[in-house]
Amino acid sequence: MPNKTYVAYEPAGPYFDLVRGALGNHVEGEHFFDVVAGDVVYEVLYEVPGWPRVIKGRTALMSAFRAYVDNIALQSADELIVHKTDDGRVVVIEYEVHGTILETGVKYDNRFCSIITIEQRKIAHWRDYMDSLAAWNALTADAAKPSDQ
Repeated sequence: MPNKTYVAYEPAGPYFDLVRGALGNHVEGEHFFDVVAGDVVYEVLYEVPGWPRVIKGRTALMSAFRAYVDNIALQSADELIVHKTDDGRVVVIEYEVHGTILETGVKYDNRFCSIITIEQRKIAHWRDYMDSLAAWNALTADAAKPSDQ
């Protein structure tokens, strides 16, 4: 049975499942938020309005993701490539997510590369890169379709 604590985050489920699967036995816990250290540092090296460049702490990360799932619903996450270094202490994952911008119904597809540092079987640091143009295009697209001419 899924943890009811995380039910509000279901629109990001494909992302959480992909990350959890990619990290395998290097971390402990079932859900993405279970494998994140309480003092995690989550960095994004891109600009997206409303998303901070640095998030410190699990509670703040959960809050940021709550805003994410209020705006984007993912249908899938795929194209996973996993690179493990330092005996699994550092894991680099490349992946894609596919979803919908809830306000407009515009399709959202993006590519990411995340560098994850694990300490004591928890994610201690996350550094994220993405296709900023893909995000910008999806977030600023007008859902209205031109009329047939």
